[in-house]
Amino acid sequence: MSELDAVLFANEAFYRAFADRDMDIMAEAWAEDAAVSCIHPGWGLLEGRDEVLLSWQAILDNPGSPAIQCLAARAHMLGEMAYVICFEEIQGNYLIATNIFVHEGKRWRLVHHQAGATAEKPPADPDDEGESGLIN
Repeated sequence: MSELDAVLFANEAFYRAFADRDMDIMAEAWAEDAAVSCIHPGWGLLEGRDEVLLSWQAILDNPGSPAIQCLAARAHMLGEMAYVICFEEIQGNYLIATNIFVHEGKRWRLVHHQAGATAEKPPADPDDEGESGLIN
């Protein structure tokens, strides 16, 4: 597996934890040694692993939280850091998200997630996905 594929796999694991409402897997997705932060749509900045994981616990425990699907994920490498830009589909609406990963131990783990509104839709044609392509 290439490093880009490994980053996309880590990104997919994050969204799978979100979709499955699995807090144990969500916690595994986030870095333990590096500083972490998160900006959920409409929220302020959350900093620190405890604060970020508490926010995810609240989201995953909320029965009203809508289903989410990650689309058109593109990974980019920057040495021991990588980022993924993707679309999030929620109830027929789209957000655009940036997920930043660091290489921690033998795996890629999140250090930052930010999602916000976009007027764009993900590309319909998988051939338009670029090098990294769709992972899900």
